[in-house]
Amino acid sequence: MRAAVMYGAGDVRVEDRPDPKIVHPADAVVRTVAACVCGSDLWPYGSMPATATGRPMGHEFLGVVEETGADVTGLKAGDLVVAPFTYSDNTCGYCAKGLQISCRNGGRYGFDGVDGGQGEAVRVPYADGTLVRLPVAADSALVPSLLALSDVMTTGHHGAVTAGVRRGDTVLVVGDGAVGLCAVIAARRLGAERIVLAGRHAERTALGREFGATDVVAERGAEGVARIRELTGTAGGVDKVIEAVGTRQALDTALGAVLDGGTVSRLGVPQYEEGPLGRAGFLRNITLTGGASPARAYIERLLPDVLDGTIAPGRVFDRTFPLDRTPDAYRAMAGRQVLKALVRP
Repeated sequence: MRAAVMYGAGDVRVEDRPDPKIVHPADAVVRTVAACVCGSDLWPYGSMPATATGRPMGHEFLGVVEETGADVTGLKAGDLVVAPFTYSDNTCGYCAKGLQISCRNGGRYGFDGVDGGQGEAVRVPYADGTLVRLPVAADSALVPSLLALSDVMTTGHHGAVTAGVRRGDTVLVVGDGAVGLCAVIAARRLGAERIVLAGRHAERTALGREFGATDVVAERGAEGVARIRELTGTAGGVDKVIEAVGTRQALDTALGAVLDGGTVSRLGVPQYEEGPLGRAGFLRNITLTGGASPARAYIERLLPDVLDGTIAPGRVFDRTFPLDRTPDAYRAMAGRQVLKALVRP
């Protein structure tokens, strides 16, 4: 099969790899219908040391079950399924708590002999616990929005849930990437009355407004914080922030805009090791939460709203690339020419 492999910073290649086969009885082989490039893929794309063996890439995909192992009972060949961005058994203690990201038997695509999602097919461990069957055909117009449930939409939802967004709230979303825009969808879905989107890319923030953002702040740093405080009037800030970038500057904006006693949910993969968690933050009684989304816990919760058109997160995909042009998809996203690249094998 053909699949994307990263050999180092800026070096993504599409090459022939062995066809996936059932290795364990709980496995399934899924023939990919749609995949994509994630913003988190861009971090190794910018900094990964060169390697001779390469790393299979991609953790967001949707496809048709081709073969199942002997222990798989909930799926059959021909089923259209979406895969959360990590695999899990969905039975361990962590999974039972809705924390599939920490599954004791789970793992990540592209590691430990498991295929990446940016290829023609994927061997999925613990298929019954991981994959969610979809009640549409593979050529459905809903495929992009269903693919978004693999990561960006469920991650945006995780930010809104962990921030405690409720009906009538004012919420700040820091970041106009695909996750930030999906966080806007999620906050609106949970009833937020006012959503301030901090971002400076005009086309993206325009889409954010269509998703439900009521205000846009393009300024950064102290100027951005001041603008957010000005927008929120006498409150002088917000009670709930979803930080969807992962840089220290984005965290500083979130902490600068949140009110004492408020909550900051971090969704962006942190590109820093130390944050401002000293005496000043301690005295403000700020709750810092968020983290990697347990996507499997949210897919079935969000699926009905995608199927009936209540939400359309697939709109974050603004360009489609054939699999053999996956390196171009990386370059386009890294150059901010594309918001989120859809990949079709």
